[in-house]
Amino acid sequence: MDKILNIGQIAELLGINIQTLRRWDKDGRLKAERHPAGGPRFYHEDVLSDFLVDNFKYCNKMAECWAEATISNQLPGSFYCPDRSAFQARLSRLELLLKENSLFSQVYSLIVAIVGEIGNNSFDHNLGNWPDVMGIFFGYNLTERAVILADRGQGVLTTLKRLRPELNNHAEALKVAFTEIVSGRAPESRGNGLKFVRQVVQDNNFSLFFQSGDAMLFLNNKGAVSPINTGGHFLQGCFARLNF
Repeated sequence: MDKILNIGQIAELLGINIQTLRRWDKDGRLKAERHPAGGPRFYHEDVLSDFLVDNFKYCNKMAECWAEATISNQLPGSFYCPDRSAFQARLSRLELLLKENSLFSQVYSLIVAIVGEIGNNSFDHNLGNWPDVMGIFFGYNLTERAVILADRGQGVLTTLKRLRPELNNHAEALKVAFTEIVSGRAPESRGNGLKFVRQVVQDNNFSLFFQSGDAMLFLNNKGAVSPINTGGHFLQGCFARLNF
């Protein structure tokens, strides 16, 4: 069933003020409904989803706002994967769209592998330990050549400190996550996934922005892995944007 969101919820999701939304309603950029006439503005979720497809920068902003909010906001269902099965279904849809597009026929499997690794990490590393809301934000736009993933999980530092208690901050944790094999537990090597992501990004014409806690890093084919502290901008879990 199509969900209804009020103007305050939309403002929080998009990281903008209510006055901007009123202006957008007036000029037709993002139309609200009012019932009865002159009553409070409200929005159908599918209208918001259509707006986000056409204005992908606000999709990026929505994912950031959701990941950093003290209290979780309600995400549109078309961008929210509450469990692994929902994530895999959306990932399969992305794979089909990429495969059918001649621009990505040579790299679609690599894009899907990166997105799958980052998304599955959210579910694997937070299993039974989600701080509040389980699941991930998952948005993409092939015209923008971008995929955005975010979660409200424990973050990389908390996850790695179970095996590397000497880690002191989020920047150190990000560097370890993207450069070191933390353990060799059979049948897989824990911590190997983000090293694979780094290698694929560096070997191709891709770029990746990744933030956890108050640390961020940017990867491309230049090869450097140098996480930096943001100086206060804090995400509860993780945020990733892949450009391809």
